[in-house]
Amino acid sequence: MSVDVITFGCRLNTVESEAMKTHAQAAGHENLVIINTCAVTAEATRQARQAIRRLKRERPDADILVTGCAAQVDPAMFGNMPEVKQVIGNHEKSKAETWIKLADPHHQPERIQVTDIMEIRETAAHLLDGFEGRTRAFVQIQNGCDHRCTFCIIPYGRGPSRSVPMGAVVEQIKTLVAGGYREVVLTGVDMTSWGADLPGLPKLGHLVQSILKHNPDLPRLRLSSIDSIEADEDLIDAIAENHRVMPHLHLSLQAGDNMILKRMKRRHLREDSIAFCLSLRQKRPDMVFGADLIAGFPTETDAMFEQSLALIDECGLTFLHVFPFSPREGTPAAKMPMLPKDIVRARAKALREKGDEHLKQFLAQQVGKQQSVLIEKNHLGRSENFAPVRFSTPQQQGTIVSTMISATDGQDLIAAT
Repeated sequence: MSVDVITFGCRLNTVESEAMKTHAQAAGHENLVIINTCAVTAEATRQARQAIRRLKRERPDADILVTGCAAQVDPAMFGNMPEVKQVIGNHEKSKAETWIKLADPHHQPERIQVTDIMEIRETAAHLLDGFEGRTRAFVQIQNGCDHRCTFCIIPYGRGPSRSVPMGAVVEQIKTLVAGGYREVVLTGVDMTSWGADLPGLPKLGHLVQSILKHNPDLPRLRLSSIDSIEADEDLIDAIAENHRVMPHLHLSLQAGDNMILKRMKRRHLREDSIAFCLSLRQKRPDMVFGADLIAGFPTETDAMFEQSLALIDECGLTFLHVFPFSPREGTPAAKMPMLPKDIVRARAKALREKGDEHLKQFLAQQVGKQQSVLIEKNHLGRSENFAPVRFSTPQQQGTIVSTMISATDGQDLIAAT
């Protein structure tokens, strides 16, 4: 029996891919390949279509099923591909009964099964025992987004914001810790909105503190991307005071110019981003920040772009995800005056180069320091601040190793042992 999953995009997709594989295997699927797509950029969608065509050439007898955000947003595009047998939506993919029906030889499902995601009001925890081939576990705490950033198609692929209840999150993590996982990563589409649809309107900080309290044997808790303007005081306190929360945050910043932020319909100013990073670093000096930045947003002038470039310095950003602006049909930004593609590419290159400079400086500062490293592969792991650490001798996968950093090659840290 063979069920393979090809995953594009975010960490939440990683969680959902593992859940889909578990459901599909339990339902008895054979020779099935699931393509879990991403819609965050037009390039991500193009890559998924390219992968589907390549896969069919390599495995002509395999059944290809497409799901994920790109499939949710434009199901007909994938349904019209001759290589694709089935298209299912983001709501359908999470249900075990979907996979049972698809495996039933007496059931003749519609080729495209995609419901209106905007009508979905609840989300359930994915009850997983582990993640194949991974040493850190990902736990979904939230799905969907109620914001309407002008460049973003994701709310239409994920639907409204909805939270996994606290008890379900805590129990899922207990299961993973009992299974030997030493690090858990919390994931969601808009994590800092967690709790807004739950009784009592709890905040993300309350969830984090509850996880730590009820999982005393969990050594490392990591948060994926957050919207810093929505970070509550309990969350800040948990990060600042509890060293089981890893000192690395990836921030959804997008730009460093206030006019561009306004045209993006973001909820923060550049001053908010700078103040957040400064304040949290004062409370926890070992904090490291990554960020999403969009290069060449419509109407962005040279002076506006320089503000984004300067933000990398002013926030001390280390791990950057840089996106050349990509118009998504159906979003307000797609109707705004576009910049020439060569300017967009040049600005993306400049942001990446600035980010690489900061990364090299950060890695150089770690030389001579003791680091706690989660081993991901025989010779490679991640420090608490998410820096890659390379070992000269094999280490046991899934363990946490304390080591002195002896050098850096500009990309990885080199362990002394």
